[in-house]
Amino acid sequence: MLDRRAVLAAVPLTAAAAVLGVPAAAGAAVRPAAAPRPARVPLTGRFDQPQQDFAPQHTLLRSAPGAELGLDQGALQAGIDIVNGYTVPDPATGHPLYSGQVTLLAHDGVVVTHEAAGWAVRYADLAGDLLPDNQCIEMRPDTIFDLASLSKLFTSICAMQQIEAGTLDLSATVASYLPSYASNGKGDITIQMLLTHTSGLPADPTPALWTYPDMASKVAAILGTVPQYAAGSTYLYSDLNMLSLQQVLQAITGKTLDTLVEEGITAPLRMRDTMYNPPASLKPRIAAEEYEQGPGEPQRGLVWGQVHDENAWAMDGVAGHAGVFSTVADMAVLSQAVLNGGVYAGHRILSEESVTEMMTNYNQKFPGDSHGLGFELDQRWYSGRLDSPRTSGHTGFTGTTIVIDPLSRSIALQFSNRCHPTRNWGSTNPARRAVADGLANAMAVRVPGGGRSWYAGNPDATTATLDTTLTARGSALQVAWTGFVDTEPGDDLLTLLASTDGGTTWTTVAVTATGDGAPAGQVTALSGGARAWWRVTAAVPAATGPLVLRWQYVTDAEYTGRGVNVAHVTVRDAGGPLLDGDRAPGAFTATGFTLTDR
Repeated sequence: MLDRRAVLAAVPLTAAAAVLGVPAAAGAAVRPAAAPRPARVPLTGRFDQPQQDFAPQHTLLRSAPGAELGLDQGALQAGIDIVNGYTVPDPATGHPLYSGQVTLLAHDGVVVTHEAAGWAVRYADLAGDLLPDNQCIEMRPDTIFDLASLSKLFTSICAMQQIEAGTLDLSATVASYLPSYASNGKGDITIQMLLTHTSGLPADPTPALWTYPDMASKVAAILGTVPQYAAGSTYLYSDLNMLSLQQVLQAITGKTLDTLVEEGITAPLRMRDTMYNPPASLKPRIAAEEYEQGPGEPQRGLVWGQVHDENAWAMDGVAGHAGVFSTVADMAVLSQAVLNGGVYAGHRILSEESVTEMMTNYNQKFPGDSHGLGFELDQRWYSGRLDSPRTSGHTGFTGTTIVIDPLSRSIALQFSNRCHPTRNWGSTNPARRAVADGLANAMAVRVPGGGRSWYAGNPDATTATLDTTLTARGSALQVAWTGFVDTEPGDDLLTLLASTDGGTTWTTVAVTATGDGAPAGQVTALSGGARAWWRVTAAVPAATGPLVLRWQYVTDAEYTGRGVNVAHVTVRDAGGPLLDGDRAPGAFTATGFTLTDR
């Protein structure tokens, strides 16, 4: 299995129920109007007002322009323009990044973007020669995609349903359900280890399952796998975890995995375009994948309408790690059910407790590989600026991506058929991040108490500076400001610098921040953040004459957060105020910072 970090007329969404006004009963006394309540700060459209609980259970997806929620339509469109542009051939390579793509973005129960670009079927061979025009099929918003590893979420939900039913125990060993599984040193592997990829199993079956003659020998190969590491000792993303979990689920329920998924997930949520082994009648709506005709792979020709993953194909299209087909619209419903705490349109598929466990990091001993019971967590490489320790998601080898951000109650889905006609046209991770970045950038960050802030949302490997020059009067300066910091923790840094020689040399000034998620004590730089405004203070040593203060935001070569905001800057010394930044914005020289009210 390749490193996933390195490669990698529309169906209407359910309309929200109208809010009905109930008239007063005939003859009822009319009460005097109540005194107006103070206006509540709206949370919709905000990046700096993180939600701490589930969305209301009655939340249903509806479509509306982003402006209705206070989102910046230009930022949303910027992300869409990037991913649509990847469907156009690059002059440097002669081919696009992927044949086609569909994106759906939702915020607070509202679908603000649902667009398609490029082609679902375009190429005649592995070399990328074009099909005749009359055989090409354009990508549509309701195109059905092979979800690849997003299928693992369905298997995980089925497991959580069995845990709720009492037929499956998270801490129990796999061998307690499948005795033969204890072979080859696997007796200590638990259900939790399968769900969190800490079982020690190798990444893929070796040899591949499609090389075995029948289903019995394939299942025996799964059950007889030799671990690569001791159980619980290592994080290793492995398809064998979900293939093993599939066998457990089928053994304890007496039902096949596709039946469990249909009965427990797709039927109650009315996900009509989500299934294993789609019928031939749906083939014109399905995005094509690659041509399999090379050495060491099954000779299937153009993979179109059947699962791309060879091991899932060997399992007759129904496998714990791959095999599900779906649309972005259906997956948005599943995502909203997660945000709602396991329920959608009155149909509950999981308890709130189970959803919480799926989104709780069980892998704290493996930094960088945060994982709940099914969902990956805090993976900035594809969740981009929507990332946080609570951001949940998954990717699929075929080009599918799901990002669920409970802090802003947002959903970002970007599906491409990146393997059509070949898996070797490059990593689609920039596209995955682009749509998440667009949604994050579209949400407002508003200064507490009102006013404007200086904002820097640097791309990778750049520096933004905000300077002000003061006349120091011989005593220490007290600097204070209100700051919002959402950056890649430990790598993209906001620092306060001071210079007494006109900027030839700079000294880092230690700062102290207070507020939700602020670092403890004095620090030399600010990074990370909890989507909260901090009050920041600093003491600058005594000086005389011109003194330059600089707020400097530097990003490294990969990944960024939403950025940093600096507001309400004040500087004073023993003699009194030297600067009120709100009253004198012209006192600042900005490079990469802009003055904004959002």
